[in-house]
Amino acid sequence: MFSKACEYAIKATLHIAHSSNRDEKCSLKNIAEAIASPEAFTAKILQSLAKNNIIISIKGANGGYVLDNKKQKTTTLMQIVTAVDGDKIYNGCGLGLHQCNEDKPCPIHNEFKLIRNNLKEMLQNTTIAKLSSELSEGNSFLKI
Repeated sequence: MFSKACEYAIKATLHIAHSSNRDEKCSLKNIAEAIASPEAFTAKILQSLAKNNIIISIKGANGGYVLDNKKQKTTTLMQIVTAVDGDKIYNGCGLGLHQCNEDKPCPIHNEFKLIRNNLKEMLQNTTIAKLSSELSEGNSFLKI
C-alpha cells in the first residue's frame, strides 16, 4: 500500500522517537540498521523528513536525529506519508486507472473509496507519540 520509502520513513520516525524518549540521538548508521534499510536510501528519507519538519537533524560530531515530545504529540502518520509519497494514496484508483472518478468509476471504485477514506482517517488520527508509547510498553514491535 505504501512505497518502500514511506515504510522506511515511518519506521525511522518511530525509531527516532523511541530513542528520543530515552534522551538519545540517533545516527544515520543506527537508524539504517534498526529499520534494515541501506544507509544511502535512509539518508535521503531522513533528509525529506527533516525538510518537512517531522524530525530534527543536528549537524556536527555530536549530531544525529531527534524528535522531541511536543512534536511527537502533534505529528501524525499522515504527515509522514504525505511528506514521502504525496497524497496519491488518498485519491488514486484501486486499479491504477488514470480516468477513474465519480462520473466514470472503475469496477471497484466505491468499495476502494471506503478503504481510502478509512485509511486517511486512521493516518490523520494516529500520532507518533501514541505509536512510540506502544513500542515502549512492549505492545508493538519494529523488528521481530
